[in-house]
Amino acid sequence: MLKVLKAGFYTTIQDKGRVGFASKGVPVSGAMDWYVADLANNILNNSTKDAVLEITLGACKFEFLASTIICVSGGDFSPKLDADEIQMNKQVLVKKGSVLSFGKVKYGVRCYLALKGGFQSEIKLQSRSLYPNITQNFIVKKDDKIPYKPFSSDSNTSKSSVKINKTHFNTQIINCYKGPEFDMLNMYQQKELTNEIFTISKENSRMGYKLNEVITNSLPQILTSAVLPGTVQLTPSGKLIVLMRDCQVTGGYPRILQVSKWSISKLAQKTTNSSFQFSLISV
Repeated sequence: MLKVLKAGFYTTIQDKGRVGFASKGVPVSGAMDWYVADLANNILNNSTKDAVLEITLGACKFEFLASTIICVSGGDFSPKLDADEIQMNKQVLVKKGSVLSFGKVKYGVRCYLALKGGFQSEIKLQSRSLYPNITQNFIVKKDDKIPYKPFSSDSNTSKSSVKINKTHFNTQIINCYKGPEFDMLNMYQQKELTNEIFTISKENSRMGYKLNEVITNSLPQILTSAVLPGTVQLTPSGKLIVLMRDCQVTGGYPRILQVSKWSISKLAQKTTNSSFQFSLISV
């Protein structure tokens, strides 16, 4: 078991999410930054489907009630095991009773705590990802105990580490494709989309990021249609919403762009007042 001593700002259990339940109105969910979550699992030789803890902006603390091997990847929130700083993107042997804490934010918005064999929390609709009204809780809370399988052998612990290119965290280029309603925009509106530097408003969450800037909008609303994580909606006011992992499955705003899978992960490492620019790529 992993005992939560301090839950932090927003900590959840995530895996690859719930694929195939859109017809029931169930969001995909899953790790916001697939790239980093997969990296943490790969370093441990786990399946990329194994559940991890998604930690937003640190400020949390956990006690391991059984020995295991862990890996922390993503944003650097100064992780310490007991009193010692630990290296990220590397296998770290953890003994029973050890405490993992996160402090000062150096870069990034989300990091991932993976452990050998993955977290063994409840499965609902083929996923362990937390989501309101699907799982019992939608965030990790103080005094929660999250199950995992003990792993005590250190004979196979790798001493090597992996470096992540920092552009993953600080790039201003977000690649995207044309959305279904992109061609309804005139040439001036299309140029606005790719020439403008957009900033993320304070209204941002796992459901979506609302952007501050306004572009010209003369489009009518559309019939309610399917949307996905990464869909960029154009609201009547001219503001854009980039849907993220916990987004709804349908929407009535024009879908003018679709952010690429890997750029969704890059957006996951941005928050209020972060800036970026859309870059159209061909199919």
